[in-house]
Amino acid sequence: MAGQVWSIGQVMKLLKPEFTDLSISKIRFLESEGLLSPERAPSGYRKYAQADVERLQYILTCQRDNFQPLKVIREHLEMIDRGEEPPAVDQPSPPGGPAETEPASVGPAVIRRAKGPIRMNRRELVRASGITEAHLVELERHQLVRTKRGQQWYGQEALMVCVASRRLRDFGMDTRHIRAIRQAAEREAGMIEQTVMPHARHAHQADQQVSKLASEITQLVIHAHAAMVYDLLEH
Repeated sequence: MAGQVWSIGQVMKLLKPEFTDLSISKIRFLESEGLLSPERAPSGYRKYAQADVERLQYILTCQRDNFQPLKVIREHLEMIDRGEEPPAVDQPSPPGGPAETEPASVGPAVIRRAKGPIRMNRRELVRASGITEAHLVELERHQLVRTKRGQQWYGQEALMVCVASRRLRDFGMDTRHIRAIRQAAEREAGMIEQTVMPHARHAHQADQQVSKLASEITQLVIHAHAAMVYDLLEH
């Protein structure tokens, strides 16, 4: 409806079914980063118009499906504001069905994240990622790729690491470099676990609430990490 506006709480409820980890604090964070600029009522309350909701939806899609850092998303938004067409964010992703798995599509700076769950056996992972069996053996030997805990199948994370490793080899980065990335990830995962642990100890905190909290903290850490890498490369 033309002219319709929503409060920040209403926007969250509107987009929550599509973006399950969305929270009011996350929306406010994006606003503080200058990616969103909703109109303010005289009372100070945010008023989100249809264009604001669509802008937020675009940002969240870039983060969820493409793992794009805020710096890249900001550049895309600036293109939109100039009337230009930004890179598409809804590209075909590696399918979860074993029979239809094709080599993963990888853009110049983005590895597409599948929208549904992925369950692959060894042969399917090799085919979907485009790596060789020897390459997979090497990654597994260094514990950079592994099956899901307690399972015999590989998930989305294994596929993404395999694709990234294949692409990075084209630039001269081998398993040693992937191990360095893994070590940094282990430190960040440990930090997130320590942050979440006090909340998990409270009896009144449901498992679902703790899971959502962990997801939100993880996204913020990933965004901060990406922003700092870009910042270091610019200096």
